[in-house]
Parts: sequence; structure tokens; C-alpha cells
Amino acid sequence: MFDDDRASQALGIELLDVGSGTARARMTITATMVNGHGIAHGGYLFLLADTTFACACNSHGPTTVAARADVTFIRPARLGDQLVARAVERTRFGRSGIYDVSVHRGEELIAEFRGHSRTIGAAPTSESEGARR
Repeated sequence: MFDDDRASQALGIELLDVGSGTARARMTITATMVNGHGIAHGGYLFLLADTTFACACNSHGPTTVAARADVTFIRPARLGDQLVARAVERTRFGRSGIYDVSVHRGEELIAEFRGHSRTIGAAPTSESEGARR
């Protein structure tokens, strides 16, 4: 999924690792990401967290999208800051899931994001796999 994510790649987001229900990604704040207050625009922080969330919730296989997400900004990020987002699955039930993403600058917490996922695609079955070969 990330290989086809042109928006995230255009912003220089690097996917560091993905596990079952987890993901980590990194992004450096560039001059075009800084707002009129001299701090990173919140939309870019949201996008980093949302990308990491997407990778974690899609780690199980079926196509999964965001049903809802919110972010709490704790500290400002600034030009040149390297941010790392870490997503952790809290629960999955039926076609839904809840994931928390923490965005850090080094050890300093910058933002907390919570995403609710919804699976829209079916997991492949062995029968359908065979039909596609």
C-alpha cells in the first residue's frame, strides 16, 4: 500500500517498519511545511500520523481505511525537526479497529493521534487465491 502512496512519498515520509497491527514512519519538517507562525502546520503532523495509522491497520491484509481520526497537538514542531510516528493497534472487532499513534521528536512527544479503521475489502481465502493464479 505504501509503495503506491504518492502523497506521503512526496512529503518525504519514510516507512521504517510494519508489523502485525504496528508501524513506524519518519518525516523531516521542511520549509514548505512551516506556517506563518514559524511552526509546522498541523496538517502535516496529522498526515504523518495518518500514514502510519494506515500502514498499521492495513498490515492484516484486507483493504482498510479510516472511519474517523483525531489528533491532539502537544508541542510545536519546527523547521528541520525529524519526527517519528509509532502506531499501535489497541483493538480490532468485526470490521473495525482502534489505533493510537504517537509522534515524537527524539524523546519529546509532539502529538497523539487516535484512528478508527474500517475494513472494506475481504481477506483472501485459499479458494479465491487459487482462482487468481
